[in-house]
Amino acid sequence: MQIDRTKRPISSGNIDFKLPKIHTQRLDNGLDIYSVEKNELPIIRLNLIVNSGSRYDPLHLQGLNNLLAMCVDEGAGELNSLQLADEFEMLGAQFSVSTDADVILMSLQVLTENFNRALKLFADVLTKPQLNEADFRREQNKVLVKLKQLNAEPDYLADTAFEYFLFSNSSPYAFPTLGIDKTLNKINIETVRNSYFNNFIPLNSKLVVVGDIDSNSLQSQINSAVTEWISKSTMKEQVFEFKNSSSRLFIIDKADSVQTEIRMGHLTTKRNPDDYFQKQIFNLVFGGQFSSRLNLNLREKNGYTYGIHSRFNYWKDAGYFGISTSVDTDLTHPALKEIFYEVDKIIDGITADELEFAKSSMIKRFPSNFETYRQVSGNIISKIMHNLPDDYFESYVDRVNSVTLEEVNKIAKKSIRSDELVTVLAGDSNKILNQLKGDKFGEIKVVEYEKIFEV
Repeated sequence: MQIDRTKRPISSGNIDFKLPKIHTQRLDNGLDIYSVEKNELPIIRLNLIVNSGSRYDPLHLQGLNNLLAMCVDEGAGELNSLQLADEFEMLGAQFSVSTDADVILMSLQVLTENFNRALKLFADVLTKPQLNEADFRREQNKVLVKLKQLNAEPDYLADTAFEYFLFSNSSPYAFPTLGIDKTLNKINIETVRNSYFNNFIPLNSKLVVVGDIDSNSLQSQINSAVTEWISKSTMKEQVFEFKNSSSRLFIIDKADSVQTEIRMGHLTTKRNPDDYFQKQIFNLVFGGQFSSRLNLNLREKNGYTYGIHSRFNYWKDAGYFGISTSVDTDLTHPALKEIFYEVDKIIDGITADELEFAKSSMIKRFPSNFETYRQVSGNIISKIMHNLPDDYFESYVDRVNSVTLEEVNKIAKKSIRSDELVTVLAGDSNKILNQLKGDKFGEIKVVEYEKIFEV
């Protein structure tokens, strides 16, 4: 049978989907536990989030908490780093520690039958890290080498420079999580140990557990594993003030580059349930999916790029709207003109058909966000980080369905401000400047990447 591909397939109806129930408990030491029983497979996943991301790095020591995350599992208790890795491997456990702007994340996934033994190792890393000089020096060198590699990548230059110019050097969100050369060289093992002592405390952490568990007995299991872990201090909450500025364009010179990395955007409010769904809907229309206006214009119509994407990026205490793509250097100017054209056009609003398609996409994708243990954990972490309402997941579909065209178009006018767009272009500055002369892109400044971070 031949399929008529000019017609959109008919919906098969509503998806039968049951949301996981989240249980909350608190240990004697003040640690909050969020757990979900997911018993289809004999697997348990733990995620510990510690409010110790790069935003908490002291001034002039950017990269400190990323180094702490790299060192914390380099030996724990009586085991050195190789022995610890071997123990996890023998249990078939996946263990990792990572960092972003807001948190350090410790993750463990293991078969149920090996949970208790893996939990003990997890607890040793959490409460008894060795944090010795030799391991610190090795991890510090790894970061320095990695930065040299990344500093040769135009996409990394564009990403980090964009966030720096967006937030300005007065904000800890402006600096790369990895840090920068001049600050990394000032960090020593004592500053790493102090950061661990001050930040790795129960009152500054949350534990998310998903899998083949009994929520009634989970509290006693965790309690016995971390019985010696107590809060030695309390964290001070940071207060930020963010201010947008006028439209500016920066060129990060990457001589002889054959492509230009384009990053564009401005600050917005942090994640807020009152306008989150409206923003998500109009962003899907604008640049958040393959059939978006940006992609249809720059990829399908003009062939300037393989793909272009926009999104609202939310940290715990900050948010921004951003657009990203890469184009051949010779196409930098026409690509920018089309992006600005679509920005101005989206402010006028979206259509009823676009609204319904975006709402349908969000609703039908929603169940797939809870398929894996990692996804369930990630959604709970997001709920914790952004202090979302207790019924956020349960009311998600209704909230999407209730969004009106008038609401979306009102938020679009309010949220997208073309006169405040910060644009960063990473590429061959000579070839880019020749294209931009005489056009109205606001202030244009060519900068060397190595001189951006004034600390």
